[in-house]
Amino acid sequence: MTAPAADPLSALWLPLEDTSTQDSAVSVILKLRGETCDIDCVYCFEKRKVAPGGRTITPDQVGRLKTLFPGRKIAIELHGGEPLTLPPAEMAAILDTLAATEAVIKVHLQTNGVRLTADWLDLFDAHYPALGIGISLDGDEDGNSWRVGYDNQPVYQKVAAALDLLHTRGRSCGIVTVVTPAVLGRAAETLDHLARFPAVRAVNLVPAFDFTVTTPTPATGPRTPPSRMRQSRSLTSGVPDWAITPEQYDTFVLEATAHWITAGHHQRLKLDPAVSVIRKLKGVGGDHCHFSDLKCSHVFTLYPDGRFGACDELPWPQANLLPLATATGQDTITAAQHSNPLLNQGRALMGKCLRCPYRAACGGGCTAIRHRMMAATGSDDAYCAHRARLINGIAALLAAPAHPAGARCTTAVWRRHAVNEMDDTDAFLARWDNPAVPRHRARIATSVHGNINTVGLPGIHPADDLDPLHPQWDQGIEPRVRPLIDIVTGSWGAVTYDSCAGHPRTDASTDPSPFRVGLLPRTPHEYGRLAARACHAVTRARRYVPPSTHIQLIHTDLASTATGRSRPTLEIRLKPAPTSTWDALFTDLDQAVRVLTHAARHAPAAERCPCTTP
Repeated sequence: MTAPAADPLSALWLPLEDTSTQDSAVSVILKLRGETCDIDCVYCFEKRKVAPGGRTITPDQVGRLKTLFPGRKIAIELHGGEPLTLPPAEMAAILDTLAATEAVIKVHLQTNGVRLTADWLDLFDAHYPALGIGISLDGDEDGNSWRVGYDNQPVYQKVAAALDLLHTRGRSCGIVTVVTPAVLGRAAETLDHLARFPAVRAVNLVPAFDFTVTTPTPATGPRTPPSRMRQSRSLTSGVPDWAITPEQYDTFVLEATAHWITAGHHQRLKLDPAVSVIRKLKGVGGDHCHFSDLKCSHVFTLYPDGRFGACDELPWPQANLLPLATATGQDTITAAQHSNPLLNQGRALMGKCLRCPYRAACGGGCTAIRHRMMAATGSDDAYCAHRARLINGIAALLAAPAHPAGARCTTAVWRRHAVNEMDDTDAFLARWDNPAVPRHRARIATSVHGNINTVGLPGIHPADDLDPLHPQWDQGIEPRVRPLIDIVTGSWGAVTYDSCAGHPRTDASTDPSPFRVGLLPRTPHEYGRLAARACHAVTRARRYVPPSTHIQLIHTDLASTATGRSRPTLEIRLKPAPTSTWDALFTDLDQAVRVLTHAARHAPAAERCPCTTP
């Protein structure tokens, strides 16, 4: 994890020593009982590790944490195995130690819920009243078919009882739901089932990307329990029966997100990864490491035998850093991080993200999943494609929640423009359809960079915004783009807020300007219809444009400087094909524009785009 001052990877994965102790907390996962658990979920990843069981983290070990990160805040996760297999007196001692540690800002318990009783809640109230609780539950009883005891019998009813108990005690919790084939095709039903428990306030959908698992988890005793025999049977095809593909996960999450919005669950439940993606799309930070630059160098795991390492989702023992007994402060930890081959490899995997157009919304994702995909297939491209699909789909849902089919569009992509703003979008839209509004004389200027309606500087585009009723409308549109503008404002009935005929580089200080038309939907419903119609036009035109040309349909935002709010917009853009150049594009641009314009003229006013229509 060598990180020179100018290392560009620091924008995606910040080394621990490069973050402020005042502003950046670390997360420490305490594996209170190692892998010891009272149930035996078939897909359990903790039991696949070389992890010590039967031992317990001590209060003395917990007390040492404050010396490791002087001046830095610590968020604690109490994990197992199952943390409630701990004797109550020992749990109380650990909670007392955490409560007395000023650096600890929050403590969260993740449990399967089977052992959760009123006595445990009394203990939590007495020793750490602010303790957060997370329950593992994969939807309804059918969805939980992989969560079983060692006798291979279901545990759902016990977990449901624990959720009811939390409600009677006035407590709330989050749910971790592993997405397996048992819930595929039932996203709305699964979310509705979880929402019926009043205690549930958050749902985190976690993918069972376990297609890299090829061997069963060995049993430690003389007798193989029925749960492990079932796991062995589930591996006979070479791919675990409980595993799903990235495409299946994306479909489930997008269907769940659409239902979360339209059913009103968003008013009470936080749904991840949807909320994390939405926050990134809106330019708001978040604390989910998959979407932030505080990745594996800010997440630690402590096991009962004193092993202190990185995130528990990374392969162990490779993720081990050093014994807790030899860690004397942050310097010893960062030295161990920088010498750890696994972390160095993980950070290097982020190099491809520097050039990715989804970087601002994706944040690089999970290093552990990238590792597993690289080890299994030699590439993490499938993971990157999954992240892009998720971002594209949630951007579409955010813009047009009543059009869930748009989330499955494989044509439209999300892009964030460096500058995309207008003085007052509300006033512009009101003026567009109202002939009675006065139209004042506009500034019309053509610069050496080929731009109309600019101040004549490269990349700077403040201008008076024109509409078809403005007397200078014809004067303000470049001839090459005018036929397409006429179609989208005429037969499509759409509002355009920006257009460019495309211009090559004029000198070393400028970049080429792509041909583009920006659409500003009046309402979310219109957004969905325009996205579908534009998809029809782009999909058809792609079959006939010259090989030098690629047509993009883009989800983006337009900011209003008057109100500070942003509106979702669409953009149709022509750019060089992946194997082409700007020079080749501009040679063929007139032909490509004619093809696109013809396709737009004949695009149907459909509610669904061709990508989602069988």
